[in-house]
Amino acid sequence: MNDFRTILTAILPLPVVFGAVISATDFAANAHSGPSIAQYADPAEPALPASDMIVTMADTAIVITDPQIDFLSPNGVTWGVVGESVTEHNVVENLATLIDTAKSSGMPLFISPHHYFPTDHGWQFEGPLEKLMHAIGMFDRAGPLTLDGYDGSGADFMPQYKAQILDGETVVTSPHKIYGPEQNDLVLQLRKRGITKVILAGMSANLCTQAHLYELLEQGFEVAVVRDGTAAAKLPEGDGYLAALINFRYVANGLWTTEQVVAKIAAAK
Repeated sequence: MNDFRTILTAILPLPVVFGAVISATDFAANAHSGPSIAQYADPAEPALPASDMIVTMADTAIVITDPQIDFLSPNGVTWGVVGESVTEHNVVENLATLIDTAKSSGMPLFISPHHYFPTDHGWQFEGPLEKLMHAIGMFDRAGPLTLDGYDGSGADFMPQYKAQILDGETVVTSPHKIYGPEQNDLVLQLRKRGITKVILAGMSANLCTQAHLYELLEQGFEVAVVRDGTAAAKLPEGDGYLAALINFRYVANGLWTTEQVVAKIAAAK
């Protein structure tokens, strides 16, 4: 794994702000105190009209973004800033429940992964997080046509999900490169299977998950987001999960817990 501390020191001013170079763990602890779980609760008196999505087995699928080691494991390069959020929302276990539910119910499961190949490091301009991801080797693979060094790397799927993702029935799309699915074949794969409704979860809330939500909505899909099936970094710039949650409330067709998803799929069978 790249030294998160060294990379941050080289490309970001954040450790300087705190007066010293700090470890990834300390960085996560000090970067943002974060709102409590209670502050993630929905408003008691929402101003927007209620919206929900009806789950049907014929045209609904689960889509999970980036269920990969670099996001979800303490061994991943981003754990120092996402680990607190992943843990407090029980994301690793909740994604396992969603995958298990898809497999046991027969609901189609789609995975939209994030991979970078050596040629992607030749980009001439990047946003702040793109710069960081490339610098720390996040989601790096040896190439598009080889799996050399892939097994167990940060780009690999979490080991507890891997057998089900690679069972020959799960649709693993081509990789997305920035945040949304515009550059991969997710929309094509959904449409070719008659899917019009998506239950969306995965990492990271205010980045790839949110970007997938917006693009799928623009493409005419109904989309419900699993609120405890996603998490995000906490940085001085803000709590990514809270930022995403606000937008989920504004635009998603449904905003559910993992428990609610399981119940809705059971009722649809």
